[in-house]
Amino acid sequence: MRNVIAFALRNRLLVLAMTAGLVGLGLWSMARLPIDAVPDVTNVQVQVNTNAPGLSPFEVEQQITLPVELAMFGLPELDEIRSISKFGLSQVTVVFKDGTDIYFARQQVQERLQLSREDIPERLGTPEMGPISTGLGEIFQYTLSTDSIARQDSTFLRTVQDWIVALQLRAVDGVAEVNSFGGFEKQYQVLVRPDALIQYGLTLEQVLDAVAASNRNAGGGYITRGAEQLLVRGVGQVATLDQIRQVVIAAREGVPVLVGDVADVVVAHTLRQGAVTKDGRGEVATGIVMMRIGENSRTVVADVRERFEGVKGTLPPGVTLEAYYDRADLVDRTIATVRRNLIEGAALVIAVLFLLLGNLRAALIVALAIPLSMLFAFSAMLKVGIAGSLMSLGAIDFGLVV
Repeated sequence: MRNVIAFALRNRLLVLAMTAGLVGLGLWSMARLPIDAVPDVTNVQVQVNTNAPGLSPFEVEQQITLPVELAMFGLPELDEIRSISKFGLSQVTVVFKDGTDIYFARQQVQERLQLSREDIPERLGTPEMGPISTGLGEIFQYTLSTDSIARQDSTFLRTVQDWIVALQLRAVDGVAEVNSFGGFEKQYQVLVRPDALIQYGLTLEQVLDAVAASNRNAGGGYITRGAEQLLVRGVGQVATLDQIRQVVIAAREGVPVLVGDVADVVVAHTLRQGAVTKDGRGEVATGIVMMRIGENSRTVVADVRERFEGVKGTLPPGVTLEAYYDRADLVDRTIATVRRNLIEGAALVIAVLFLLLGNLRAALIVALAIPLSMLFAFSAMLKVGIAGSLMSLGAIDFGLVV
């Protein structure tokens, strides 16, 4: 120890330069260190979700969940597979060993999903990976409301949420997904009349195929006319209810049978299993912004908040957009707690050392080690991938003071 002290005294400029370099590295690391309120201890996992409307839990497990699970066997770094089969929904969670890169894991799962889709019966659902987020990724929540509580207004609110608000917030860097809840999800429904099918000798499968095949555009190349090239395209994508009714299913004795002849085409909503209310005054639509794994929640929330304020100017008249949860509040409180502990701890150290030693300079030198050690710790945390939170920063904070 004496040799170290003697070396430092003989090479003051070198020691100061090294200290300044470490301080600069610490400040650089602090600016880039992910900050969150609590640590995310979620294991490395990839969720595979499949919507299968109308299927019971037994059929969901037998025809969807089982093929997906079998396709995931043998993945590299695989730890376990667990699943939940509900009415109309299959959710398979593929858990990998700690330390596995999440993007590598998702790539492996995506490759196996191609195999599972071949084993799932047609029209029973398509397995898709969930967003690259965790349960602690919910960083921002908001509501859309109107003064009316009519059902058509609830459908309108959900449509605004899905096609105006969510689309703009999803474009923010660091956002993995924007989940929508509440209201009625708008849907165009073809309500087939069984007696009409029997009358025309048609099956439900023929109606499904006709509607699916007609709702698309096609390209036909181009035609040269002099010095011009005219593009040829077939427009078949439907835009109104009448266009759906005019879709041809088949022909009987040279007369086309249309969808409108065997079914009623209406604008309705999907079946739902819950609702969202606000302060007991009626239904609202709500959105939850999910942060991508590994991002800085404080930075992402700030960007989301900025875009959120801009979205308000694009809303239809009568729609109110309000935030009711902001992760930045918790992060700011965490940082304020750590800052207060550092200041109070440094002041206490200076006071105790001054009273015991009677030397203010010695007390200041010892107290100076607290912020310097904190900056050095930031560099190490950034290197090993540990996010700053109340637990990690608090542990370092209390340890340095003690």
